[in-house]
Amino acid sequence: MAKSKNCNVKKQSYISVPSQIINSLSSSSLQSLLVSPKKKNSNRFFFGYNSCRSPRVWLFALFLFGLVGMLRLGWNVDTLIPFSPYPCLQTQSKPHQSFASNIDPVGKKDDFLIANNSGQPSHHSHSESEFWKQPDGMGYRPCLAFSAEYRRAGEAIVKNRSKYLLVVVSGGINQQRNQIVDAVVIARILGAALVVPILQVNVIWGDESEFSDLFDLAHFKRVLANDVRVLSSLPSTHIMTRPVEEKRTPLHVSPQWIRARYLKRINREGVLLLRGLDSRLSKDLPPDLQKLRCKVAFQALRFAPQILELGNKLAQRMQSKGPYLALHLRMEKDVWVRTGCLPGLSKEYDEMIHNERRRRPELLTARSNMTYHERKLAGLCPLNAFEVTRLLKALGAPRNAKIYWAGGQPLGGKEALSPLTREFPHFYNKEDLAFPGELEPFANKASFMAAIDYIVSEKSDVFMPSHGGNMGHAIQGQRAYAGHKKYITPNKRHMLPYFLNSSLPEAEFSRIIKELHHESSGQPELRDSKAGRDVTKYPVPECMCNNVHTHSI
Repeated sequence: MAKSKNCNVKKQSYISVPSQIINSLSSSSLQSLLVSPKKKNSNRFFFGYNSCRSPRVWLFALFLFGLVGMLRLGWNVDTLIPFSPYPCLQTQSKPHQSFASNIDPVGKKDDFLIANNSGQPSHHSHSESEFWKQPDGMGYRPCLAFSAEYRRAGEAIVKNRSKYLLVVVSGGINQQRNQIVDAVVIARILGAALVVPILQVNVIWGDESEFSDLFDLAHFKRVLANDVRVLSSLPSTHIMTRPVEEKRTPLHVSPQWIRARYLKRINREGVLLLRGLDSRLSKDLPPDLQKLRCKVAFQALRFAPQILELGNKLAQRMQSKGPYLALHLRMEKDVWVRTGCLPGLSKEYDEMIHNERRRRPELLTARSNMTYHERKLAGLCPLNAFEVTRLLKALGAPRNAKIYWAGGQPLGGKEALSPLTREFPHFYNKEDLAFPGELEPFANKASFMAAIDYIVSEKSDVFMPSHGGNMGHAIQGQRAYAGHKKYITPNKRHMLPYFLNSSLPEAEFSRIIKELHHESSGQPELRDSKAGRDVTKYPVPECMCNNVHTHSI
């Protein structure tokens, strides 16, 4: 590593030589290195007979042998050169110990500090294994070719100054993203300008973040400039207008329903306020509106610069040591309560979930008539750490795989993750990767933390969720749109009977699990092969095509 010219203190240099080289030298050879030979006539050529007895020549040869030995032994030379932003500093201060630091003495945060002088992560070669192999994207690329009719209508819509749509979106950040996408589409259907969506304060996490705190507002407006007019606030001409408020939009309504229900009212009053847009708009829309959905989700909704910067830094620290897997673990207490499932940690924890569910039955999201075992066998329960571990091992994940885990703290804390950390010791989350103070600006802001998880997960070589959900669906669509990066969808309903079969040999178990997931690794899937699929999860064929002559974005 280049040293600063300001480092004026003289330091001794040492050459690290493998012990195998030392042991291969004879005692006489070692003696010749230690005892200075008598001086001879110096008027000889450098490579003459006497020069072969020179200690300089021996030291040079020893250095070459050491260098060759290190290369033959596969030593990672980078580990001998710890990166420091202060060249004169001889030792680094020890980073704060976090979750993975106590689990993984090998996978220290220092592993991610190795970089070249430009500050970019070092690139290390690795043997490509089947686990890291990416799916065949079949040549699909993003292509948002809007029709001429859509483009002509857009010219009039963006000039309109009489109709404004206000929306209030709720839930976690990924649920809010879905509603923002549909808000843009509804504004387009009504020919109205969209006022920047209001993010409802999350009652669970108490996050009071606004749109511009989480997303790049200027970028959002610029990308959608030809589709929908986006305003930061209502114009002064409409501030005193009492908006028409609608709270009871049914599920999965069509554009025709939207126009029939709201168009006359928004034309008359000028302002329409909508709440609770989650799954209110149909998943099956005309092609141009489906393309608009993709444009909003994959291009317009970009995280705010400060979130993007930190998320990219953490992703680079994971990438600096080769490929990595991102796991979205849904093991929080509220997830077990809402799904009607049990964590399987102990009787005490199972009883805790039972009591919470009896106390608040409204938290159980669906199918309350099913027992826990029926839910489990139907594939409706999140995978616990033991099941995730068995699945990864069966799919061929190497023990030295670097794993980034996203999600809230699991019920049961570190012990709940112990099956994973025992088998895969290189196990990190954002707290482990961040330097002291880096996460402080985002403290107590769940949406910021979820956004960072999203960025690091989306940039991973392989992604796998332990359970479905808004984040998993969003990343699935994002990875498909990026060229079908590997995304493992656990086939829970079909694989669980084999998990329960203790007499099945491990080799046969692995073969079966691989076969079950042969087509569950992020290959292109046609959205129109199943009605009601979300185009932001399955962007083929409306938003992606494999025709090289098609206009691409």
